[in-house]
Amino acid sequence: MGRLTRERLLGRGDSTYTSAMPRPEELTKHWDPPADHDPWVGEATKPGPILIVDYDATWPSQYKRVAAHIRAALGDAVLAIEHVGSTSIPGLAAKPIIDIDLTLPDPVNEAAYVPALERAGFILRRREPAWHQHRLLRLDEPRTNLHVFGPDCPELVRHRMFREWLIAHPHERELYRRTKLAAAAMFADGSGTTLQYNRQKEPVIREIYDRIFRSQGLLR
Repeated sequence: MGRLTRERLLGRGDSTYTSAMPRPEELTKHWDPPADHDPWVGEATKPGPILIVDYDATWPSQYKRVAAHIRAALGDAVLAIEHVGSTSIPGLAAKPIIDIDLTLPDPVNEAAYVPALERAGFILRRREPAWHQHRLLRLDEPRTNLHVFGPDCPELVRHRMFREWLIAHPHERELYRRTKLAAAAMFADGSGTTLQYNRQKEPVIREIYDRIFRSQGLLR
């Protein structure tokens, strides 16, 4: 794949605002949580089996259904909404959970969106001020992780870059598939949490990101 266009980096259509391109140093920075990081709202996720399944062709339609549900709940407050994560990549095995990036004017102002999303069935589960004011809400049916960020957040662009790269590079998609399966196998006895599973994948994810950044001239 050649260099990603500005349009592909900044989103591909489902947006009501024009975002700015993050600076290279913002895009290429990998976030490490502080030692005392405690993101949970309510009880932390309990250990359990990490389920990885083959790609499901219904995942895009599940995303569209949830996206419409979110727009109905929040109306014009939605700046952009996008399908990200493994379920957005055709052919990739994944946890059967739809990941969605939701761009809102101010994630800190939870009163402006959390009550409406709770009425729509979502539950606020994580609050991470140090990571671009990220908020995570969950929906049970279909299982969804809703990631809330503010305008011009570099993480939104990183997620798109990762998705587009894996779609365009089958060998990288296969590497990530093997990494996911190996990480899940480490907790086959049900002893791991999603955060532990993600930490096992992290070195490979960062290697892939760095190859993306070098391909775009953002890293040497």
